[in-house]
Amino acid sequence: MPKPLQYRAGSVIYFQGDAADKIFILQSGTVSLAYQDIETGEDVHDTVQPGEFFGVKSALGRYPREENAIALQNAAIMVFTVPEFEVMAQANTRIIVKMLKVFSNQLRRIHHQVSNLMENTEETPPEQGLFNVGEYYLKNRRYVQAKYVFSRYLTFYPSGRHAAAATTNLELSESQAGRMPQAVSRSPGRAAPASPPPAASPGGKGNPPEQLKDAAKAYYDAVSMISQEKYQQAYLAFKKIVDANEDPEYAAKSAYEIGRCLFLLNKFDDCIKYFTGMITKYPRHPDLGSGLYFMGQSYEKLGRKDQAATFYKKILTMINDEEDAIHIKAKRALKALMGE
Repeated sequence: MPKPLQYRAGSVIYFQGDAADKIFILQSGTVSLAYQDIETGEDVHDTVQPGEFFGVKSALGRYPREENAIALQNAAIMVFTVPEFEVMAQANTRIIVKMLKVFSNQLRRIHHQVSNLMENTEETPPEQGLFNVGEYYLKNRRYVQAKYVFSRYLTFYPSGRHAAAATTNLELSESQAGRMPQAVSRSPGRAAPASPPPAASPGGKGNPPEQLKDAAKAYYDAVSMISQEKYQQAYLAFKKIVDANEDPEYAAKSAYEIGRCLFLLNKFDDCIKYFTGMITKYPRHPDLGSGLYFMGQSYEKLGRKDQAATFYKKILTMINDEEDAIHIKAKRALKALMGE
């Protein structure tokens, strides 16, 4: 029989890459499906409304989940096994028609994206492709999008071949994003220099290496506060680094540390909510496993052991190296939870 489940706002229903053996129908609340656009590499967030189903394609196709499913509001969800859903669909032709419409629209969109990608006969490495997207937005004066893409580039490729150019272009995007259109007419000519000098700084803002050094110093000063158990001060320091975003690498590192501070401050609900947002923003964050561990610990502190176990198990499926520190911690936590 289908099972009704309740998810609190901020809860993760399933992760990208999870095994898909269930189909969900949202009865009340709101759910976000987060995934990456295959054409641009940007994060996309589709909203599921009451009465709509999700997780169907991967479950019927028997392949891993392609997105993260997160409850944006308290959600009541009916969960079906694949055989249960097939029986229900056969008895209700409206569901089949609705599925066909949804899948048809998705297939048309994917076909359009793949066609655009195939127009380029040369295979582009992911790093180069992401930088090219940033260049496109910058040249077309779409500074908000350019800022986002170059920030992502520096998060994933802090020492990449275009790191210097991406740093310069990120600063330019940030400086132009808040200006009126008539004030940026010269920007396309400055976009994406092939190999800018290390000290280049658009708009006379200062020397990027000095900014990186300042961001690193601020980060390690904040880490030192944690070792002194000054968790609130550390939280504020990391938040300042993230808000300034002068160096995306240290901003991303600080984003993780903010969640750790919330856990150390015993703000477990806030910790869960924060790391859920971080997972959505940084789906490939290098500290993703540690973030999931703190979410599991937070659920355990709140007495929600089943959800804690789900996160520990997720870590074990993500990290196959049994000598990895997070793998070891998750395995121990799961054993203690199960009373083994």
